[in-house]
Amino acid sequence: MSRIFAYARVSTVEQHPENQLGEIRAAGFQLQPRRIVSETVSGSVAASERPGFARLIDRLEEGDILVVTKLDRLGRDAMDVRKTIDQLDHLGIKVHCLALGGVDLTSPAGRMTMGVINAVAEFERNLLIERTQAGLIRAKAEGKMLGRPPRLTEDQKHAVIRKLQDGASISRLARDYGVSRLTISRARDKFKDHGSIEMTQPAEEKSATAGEGADADPA
Repeated sequence: MSRIFAYARVSTVEQHPENQLGEIRAAGFQLQPRRIVSETVSGSVAASERPGFARLIDRLEEGDILVVTKLDRLGRDAMDVRKTIDQLDHLGIKVHCLALGGVDLTSPAGRMTMGVINAVAEFERNLLIERTQAGLIRAKAEGKMLGRPPRLTEDQKHAVIRKLQDGASISRLARDYGVSRLTISRARDKFKDHGSIEMTQPAEEKSATAGEGADADPA
């Protein structure tokens, strides 16, 4: 006889998994306490990264039945749910979801249902991408600056150049303006490339600017 397991997940400690277990019992599934797994974890966490669910997978055997109230108990999104169901199906475990009428998601009817759900999820993702791209195109057409704003204004960049010409060090200016040394170096190099200034880098700054990382601020 098939063993019946129940998995209940809540996102916060204020929520109670007993509500989900009550729904499963009301649907006619006989639950034994030792075959109930519940945990408190965010729905944004993949099923394989949930400690309680991972322990449950280790306990399940071929022929067992796993019951959940909703699809999001099996993964963080449609793709994760599909991955989880495929894994359970490979192990020979039936998966029943009450929100979908209690259908076994590893059966042909269940897989057809999952196919529809995946198609809707894919449509929503593509629609979101299209809207995002349209918004970016519109913003560019309106002359809006995309991405993070520059750390230094044009006036500040000119002030930096003047101070560098007066002998100020890159490190000192970086501290004064609250930016990275690479930001100061970029401001200097931008003016040099445009032929606006001719500058000589102080000797003590040559080694400092050579090893600056890519995590610096945008100019």
